[in-house]
Amino acid sequence: MFGDEESGERSAPGIMDSVRAILGTVVELLHTRVELFTTELEEEMHRIAMLMLWAAVAIFCGGLFVLMLSMTIIIAYWDDHRLLAASLMTGVFLCIVLVAVFTLRAQLRVRPRLLAASREELRRDSASLGGRDTEWP
Repeated sequence: MFGDEESGERSAPGIMDSVRAILGTVVELLHTRVELFTTELEEEMHRIAMLMLWAAVAIFCGGLFVLMLSMTIIIAYWDDHRLLAASLMTGVFLCIVLVAVFTLRAQLRVRPRLLAASREELRRDSASLGGRDTEWP
């Protein structure tokens, strides 16, 4: 009788130790995923901030360039063909704007998906825990 109680007491701490170990593993897994999530958010915020900064610089300097170039060409042809010079400058800059808009649209379409690494890790976790391959949206 005493032997049964001792073995019962010994098996209970073994089960509790296993449950604690599993919970510890789950907590570590969640901690790793949260760190990956925050790292990806920080990287995306940095990328967007740099894009905005360089876009502002390009717009400002491009505007000054357009203004100065237009004025130079119009002044150079002031006596002979000022209307033609102004019209041609307007057409050239319109073409440049259209090319820039289409290029910007193409760049925005190929950007990496937000939290792609976190989604992939969650898919792997789900597959390893459930034994099947799950697609995340």
